[in-house]
Amino acid sequence: MENQDPEEEARQRARRLRAEAETQDVTPPIPPPPDAPTYALQRPALDENGMPLPKRVEEIDMDATRVTPAAYQPSAPTARRPSRPGSTKRSRVHRRAPSRRFNWGCLLRGAIISLFILVAVFILLLAFVLIQYYRIAATLPSVEDLRARASQFETTRILDRDGNVIYEINDPSAGRRTFVPLEDISPYMVAAIIATEDKGFYTHPGFDPLAIVRAFWQNLTSDEIVSGASTITQQLARALLFTPEERSELSYWRKVREAILAAEITRRYSKDEILELYLNEIYFGNLSYGVEAAAQTYFGKHASELNLAEATFLAGLPQSPAVYDIYTNREATLARHRDVVMLAYRLSATEGCIYVSNSPQRVCIQPAEAAMAISQIAEYPFQPPVLDVPYPHWAVFIRAELEARYDPQTIYRSGFTVTTTLDPQLQQAAQQIVSAQVAALADRNVSNGALVAIRPATGEILAMVGSADFNNAAISGQVNMATSPTRQPGSSIKPLTYVAAFEMGWTPATLLWDVPSEFPPSGLPTDPRPPYVPNNYDGRFHGPVTVRSALANSYNIPAVKALQFVGVYDNPETPQPDGLIPMAERLGITSLTRDDYGLSLTLGGGEVSLLELTGAYAVFANGGVRVPPVAILRITDFEGNLVYEYQPPAGEQVIRREHAFLISSILSDNAARAPMFGSNSVLNLPFPAAVKTGTSGVSGVVFDNWTLGYTPDLTVGVWVGNADYTPLQSTSGLTGAAPIWSQFMMTAIQEVTGGNPTPFLPPPGIVQYDICAVSGALPSEWCPSTRREYFAFDQPPLPAEQDLWRQAMLDTWTGLEASPDCDEFLDETLVINIQDPFARLWITQDAEGRDWARAMGFPDSLVFAPERACRADDPHPTLEFVNPDDGQQITQPQLDITVIADAPDFAFFNLSYGIGPQPSNWVMLVGDTPTPISSATTIYTLDLTQINSPMLSLRLFMRSRTGGYAIRTIEVTLNLPTPTPNPTPTPTPTETPTPTAVPPPTETPTPTATP
Repeated sequence: MENQDPEEEARQRARRLRAEAETQDVTPPIPPPPDAPTYALQRPALDENGMPLPKRVEEIDMDATRVTPAAYQPSAPTARRPSRPGSTKRSRVHRRAPSRRFNWGCLLRGAIISLFILVAVFILLLAFVLIQYYRIAATLPSVEDLRARASQFETTRILDRDGNVIYEINDPSAGRRTFVPLEDISPYMVAAIIATEDKGFYTHPGFDPLAIVRAFWQNLTSDEIVSGASTITQQLARALLFTPEERSELSYWRKVREAILAAEITRRYSKDEILELYLNEIYFGNLSYGVEAAAQTYFGKHASELNLAEATFLAGLPQSPAVYDIYTNREATLARHRDVVMLAYRLSATEGCIYVSNSPQRVCIQPAEAAMAISQIAEYPFQPPVLDVPYPHWAVFIRAELEARYDPQTIYRSGFTVTTTLDPQLQQAAQQIVSAQVAALADRNVSNGALVAIRPATGEILAMVGSADFNNAAISGQVNMATSPTRQPGSSIKPLTYVAAFEMGWTPATLLWDVPSEFPPSGLPTDPRPPYVPNNYDGRFHGPVTVRSALANSYNIPAVKALQFVGVYDNPETPQPDGLIPMAERLGITSLTRDDYGLSLTLGGGEVSLLELTGAYAVFANGGVRVPPVAILRITDFEGNLVYEYQPPAGEQVIRREHAFLISSILSDNAARAPMFGSNSVLNLPFPAAVKTGTSGVSGVVFDNWTLGYTPDLTVGVWVGNADYTPLQSTSGLTGAAPIWSQFMMTAIQEVTGGNPTPFLPPPGIVQYDICAVSGALPSEWCPSTRREYFAFDQPPLPAEQDLWRQAMLDTWTGLEASPDCDEFLDETLVINIQDPFARLWITQDAEGRDWARAMGFPDSLVFAPERACRADDPHPTLEFVNPDDGQQITQPQLDITVIADAPDFAFFNLSYGIGPQPSNWVMLVGDTPTPISSATTIYTLDLTQINSPMLSLRLFMRSRTGGYAIRTIEVTLNLPTPTPNPTPTPTPTETPTPTAVPPPTETPTPTATP
């Protein structure tokens, strides 16, 4: 600026002054009112370079909110000012359109504001979390007295329904619970527990946030609680600081409280103190509280002496002590041990050996050591503890029920008094009867037995015998065979198959054929495996039987046909669940979980427990209403507060009352089962009782005997056999288990009903019909005998038209029912109404079947009823006399016979004649000819001079390769001229064979295949 030319400076100053003038308001000013003060117009002050200085802003600007009248007047168009070069234009454009640098500034300011908002939200959330943490923590019990809480105990008593003490869970610290410091516990035990229960124990703050998030996601996606994500510290907090109600609660709120308590415990106690408390507090099953007691119970040694195999075995038990019981559930327990060994091995491999705080050396597990640990436990001779109580299996069963509900710590801290459903009189009788019958069967290699008795209306278990001798290790007496879900029920599962068939339309009168039959093993037609060929227990076949007879006599082949009809698994294309397994699940059976069952399932090819199968029969006894079996009536704590009380539910109607009654009617029908069991078997009680036996085995080797039966007042199930699957000798459900069932029912009914059992009364939806005793349909005129049968009101018997005997009009070529599409070649005949292809084979090819058909009045050349009517798209024959016509008068001595004989599946045709309108004998003119004739062809010239009759019948017969036939018969009148005395011989175009009488053709079509 110092070297600038003065003239140039003057020019720039003039331009700036003009620019300043252009920015002033061009609107004429409003004259001020007369009394308004006047202000002198002042030019803006200039700086040393001649530039206008900013105006001084007064503290009070009186004109700050004033506007000119132009603000209230409509704008008028004004002349566009000419553009002026220079900075003035650029300045005005700058004010109208923000620059790119201004946009980035806005974004930056927005980002800064958003960051401040996020920080504020985070601070608020953190404050909320902290407030909630301390608010929740203030409501939680104190963690200062963990050790004192660990020593608390109140005796839990188990009573029968009359209030008699059966069993007491005493203070384990008096003997079986010995506190040991962490340094006296085997490092293998610490490593196994860490690997199994809480891999991050030494590093997390008492809870594992990632595990909790993972568990939350698993539970959310599966719509149920599948993962708890509890650390060792959380488990300890729950066991020692929660109330019984909170321990059994499944909720996220409880999990939050648990995590906060775990954090507080971690803040106030060292990891070693927490681990020491945990290992001394945890329950290892079989009344072993703490690791020292567990080591003594299972291995007879101190906790400090446990090796890798023993430590990993114990570490697997706390997850579910009632399930992982080596004495009663060996396979599941060994499988759990294998899992724990693999968990420990993987952690060792991942972490470079497992850190444990009670040893200077890490625990390292090599593959060979892991394999050896698995082998050692599998071969270890565990010695079951002796339980000196009157009903040991019941005591163990109730203890397991309590553990499943409340966890062990609740049980021995709450001092429960548990009143159970057990009836002491019935239990005592059951134990005596089972023991006596098993002893009587000793010569047949029977060593064990079990019994369950249930009140159907309430589900109460009145008696449970798990074995013949609880303390007899030779028979695996401590295994509760009443609850073991590992035995095949034999034929005792058949009622479940038939009730499923009732739901799909069958009735007690449905006809089944007990004849040699083959089935695809899975029941699916596409099964490529060799066929399944079942046999009956007595090695015989019984021909046509109704469902009543088939179920009452426990015939196997009809039961397999019933399952083939029902299906093993649910058909997803049907609107309602069907199949045997869904039916079993409805009735309370949970153990049929495999995906490869076949048709043998109806003969006992799946594993169930006696308790669940007895519960299923209780549904039949209770009119189709399921009330789940229950063992506990009432629980109070040591202060007398009511913790739980059983209120019998209304139950769920899982099958129709009508169908339940029909099953009961069949199983209580002594006359119906007499052919197989006799009229005076042990199943025939002095009062109506439904009962079904079962025998399971392989290739004639028997492993299990079953009998299950009921009245509306009581359901009883019995099993006899050997826990180790040693084969039985010469026993069946009738001879092995049925005597126990019979004796107990006779005793129990007196106790339960006072000797006045409730009969099976038909519900309102049951009706009766007279049916044909042979076929189960309404009787036709040919039915030899009838009987009365029960039916559901909406499932009546088949009409008389569907009886075994039926007069039918058939299309002779197809063998199907005649119809307007097939009305040329017809024959009305008595047919036998059988659709089962194996029944047809039995009748036509088996001597016993042919004898049965004759006894029922069917001819040897019997005809099977077709499966459907003939349709237009079925094969149709073409069989015509082109010459002569039917009824034609013949005047020439030589008759040319022209025909058409053609058809699908053509086999042969022949031509014959007979004297008169309805000949009794036919003479063959053209024998069986295997070549069809598709167009009019003369096949024979007949010399009529040798026929001394005014009328002649011609018959054209054609046979198909499938056994069908067609016959076309016409009649002609002979009116030949009188012969001359010396007639001139006329050569015959074809040689006339010597007429030969032929028998009428067989007109019985070969049976068509049925679906």
